[in-house]
Amino acid sequence: MSRNGSIKDGEKSPYDPVATSENADGGDEIKLEAKMSLINGVTVIVGSIIGSGIFVSPTGVLKHTGSVNVALMVWTASGIFSMVGAYCYAELGCMIKKSGADYAYIMETFGPFAAFIRLWVECMIVRPCSQAIVALTFSIYVLKPFFPECTPPDDAARLLAVVCICTLAFVNCWDVKWATRVQDVFTYAKLLALFVIIVAGGYQLSRGRVEHFTFEGTNTEVTSIALSFYSGLFAYNGWNYLNFIIEELKDPVRNLPKAIAISCTLVTVVYVLTNVAFYTTLSIKDVLASEAVAVTFANRLFGFMAWTIPVFVALSTFGAVNGILLTSSRLFYAGACEGQMPEILTMIQVSRLTPAPAVLCMALLSMLYLTSSDINALINYVGFATWLSIGVSVLCVPWLRWAQPNLPRPIKVNLAFPIFYILATLFVTLVPMYASPVETGYGCLMIFSAVPVYFAFIAWKNKPKFFVKGVGAVTQIIQKTMVVVGPKTK
Repeated sequence: MSRNGSIKDGEKSPYDPVATSENADGGDEIKLEAKMSLINGVTVIVGSIIGSGIFVSPTGVLKHTGSVNVALMVWTASGIFSMVGAYCYAELGCMIKKSGADYAYIMETFGPFAAFIRLWVECMIVRPCSQAIVALTFSIYVLKPFFPECTPPDDAARLLAVVCICTLAFVNCWDVKWATRVQDVFTYAKLLALFVIIVAGGYQLSRGRVEHFTFEGTNTEVTSIALSFYSGLFAYNGWNYLNFIIEELKDPVRNLPKAIAISCTLVTVVYVLTNVAFYTTLSIKDVLASEAVAVTFANRLFGFMAWTIPVFVALSTFGAVNGILLTSSRLFYAGACEGQMPEILTMIQVSRLTPAPAVLCMALLSMLYLTSSDINALINYVGFATWLSIGVSVLCVPWLRWAQPNLPRPIKVNLAFPIFYILATLFVTLVPMYASPVETGYGCLMIFSAVPVYFAFIAWKNKPKFFVKGVGAVTQIIQKTMVVVGPKTK
């Protein structure tokens, strides 16, 4: 099919979860092609991690640590924590070679019920909530120059965030090429912004601006330190994305651990240096009072060129929203292959060849989370759900060592790593319950909401005919309205 604005015959869409190749019988076999090199793997992880977090989280980390030096320690520890988790995922990825990453690992280890809860958490909480956070960050950085002496109005910020999400939802529904070009351009903008900030910080250090680097005011409460990791770890979210496409990585036994080591080290260095740059110019009071730290930094240091940083950050966060929409269909596809997602979410718009239902579903859920404009509260929601789920995924490593010791393990990590990660996960998920019971309570409710959904729509096999016909009728109505069809082999 070749139509104006659509993908031509033979072109591969980034949404395509699989590639089609001929088998020995002359038919079509669905499989993933290994085309990604080590460098490609590094760029996938780096591009997935670096988003809005580095521009949002400095305030949250400092708020709970109380001092600059401890905040920098949290940033470094968060990077190391993420690297340990990614290393554990390397064993799982080379042992269970299926798309879907942690969803596939939990499915193989603990069965469909636990896997569905992970899928539910990712689709209903983590991705849409992360998208809401990034969209709010975009709107705050766009509006901040118009409100230099005060916080931008909540309603204006949320409305602009909705406009951002709707615009990119249209782009992703209309043409995959547009979406990928947006992603490429805005990725360069984000890296350029960080490079400019780090260079400016280096210049400040050369002038001896180190007066803010102290332990003065350190908050020693365990709950506060745990909450600081929510903000720090949010900025590192995305280190596991390479495992979603493990089947497309060349020589994964060699390249996966190398890609993890290179990318996580690089991102940790960039994040720590960016924070160092901020504190060469801004005091604790300045950072805590700012909802747009990079804008405040630029206003202090860049003079008449201060407008460049908020522009770059806005472009970066705009691209990050696009990235979440662009990649969400792979997760929907993996769930649908196991019969755990509605069929409609795997369907493709027939003329534009884009996964319009999945994109619109993600956009609507994200706008639902925009009923709250408190970025730190949203980070707590997504942090609790994310790290609890990833902790369960890492638990697969020691569990499978015990339950299935004969499984081939091309990469075998020392058990000290998953044990350390699981204990640290318990710390950053259970301890904050005392400090922020409301946010964690909402997080628990959203997670447990998966239980009735699972038993009603998945575990219950002998559904009444009227129920089956009703679901089928709704699916057909949506299909006809959106003109979408399910993917199938030729």
